[in-house]
Amino acid sequence: MEIINRRQRMFSISRKLRRDAKTVALVPTMGSLHAGHLKLVEEARQRCDILIVSIFVNPTQFNDKSDLEKYPRDLTFDAALLAEYDVDYIFAPDVEEIYPTGFSTYVNVEGVTEMLEGASRPGHFRGVATVVTILFNTVRPNLAFFGQKDAQQVAVIKRLTLDLGFETEIVVIPTVRQKSGLALSSRNTLLSEEEFQKASVIIDALREAKIAFKKGERNAAILTEIVRNRISGEPLAKVDYVAVVDRETLQPIERVGDEEALIATAVVLGGVRLIDNVILNRKAVDWSQSCI
Repeated sequence: MEIINRRQRMFSISRKLRRDAKTVALVPTMGSLHAGHLKLVEEARQRCDILIVSIFVNPTQFNDKSDLEKYPRDLTFDAALLAEYDVDYIFAPDVEEIYPTGFSTYVNVEGVTEMLEGASRPGHFRGVATVVTILFNTVRPNLAFFGQKDAQQVAVIKRLTLDLGFETEIVVIPTVRQKSGLALSSRNTLLSEEEFQKASVIIDALREAKIAFKKGERNAAILTEIVRNRISGEPLAKVDYVAVVDRETLQPIERVGDEEALIATAVVLGGVRLIDNVILNRKAVDWSQSCI
């Protein structure tokens, strides 16, 4: 396993891999790796010849400077974890490698970025879209792996990939959870023990709404209210938003039809902002042709 810090070195390796007709998987991360990331790594390892994991805490997607400063970082720990998963390369550039002096080009994805996280975190998805564009241009992966927990990010990256013509397939892996049901996140380490215990109210609320859906409830306002009421019953939790939206466009819907939809929420516990979602009308996924 080689750790690469320079974009030029990553460019060189990428060109050689293409010449050698190797299929390449990329797992983009901001480090502070947990079992959710490692599930992406496991899936990616099975499907392509070469596995590259990027580790880069992207400053342009943080609209709160203090949030950026306290984001956990430990490249030595992360590299030790990845060494056990047969990773070929870790791309871990410094900020100056991605955003050199005079950097002034950003990528805006319209429409799908304007609600939910986009409304609560102005500029966040401009930063996400920009860094993913740089990573895709640098690594040129056949497949890129993302987690379902970050559903809006997935929608943004799918739109970006289609619009800009990247030859990269976006693979979405189901959310990995604690035994309590809490979605794994690097931010979970910032919770106090009590907050960590109480945070399971998020998935409990989403599951309650999903059960109501399975029993026949299709009214989005009622499903939203089920989630909001359950979370609001926990004094430590403050609801930012709850919404029922189309899975691809993230546009709000009044009634759930036959297409895939999301019930998505963001909740703040002790100053730590957590997001989660569940899928309604989930369709089967066929990965049999990936990287063939």
